[in-house]
Amino acid sequence: MNAYLKEIADLASVDKNLTFHIARHTFATTVTLANGVPIESISSMLGHKSIRTTQIYSKVINAKISKDMDKLKRKLS
Repeated sequence: MNAYLKEIADLASVDKNLTFHIARHTFATTVTLANGVPIESISSMLGHKSIRTTQIYSKVINAKISKDMDKLKRKLS
């Protein structure tokens, strides 16, 4: 799979070293967490037995914090 990712990166002129591991991080942060998917669901999708393992993959990004605070602000006003 890594070989395919490297080939795709070459075709797309992406200078990063793409790997399956990086793809998991991207899925956890950009695709799911940033779009409001609960960490429990992400953990299940990634096949983790512990949420702690998922927390390594799904770094909380600033945009997600901002969205969550806006949502809280609307609820409280």
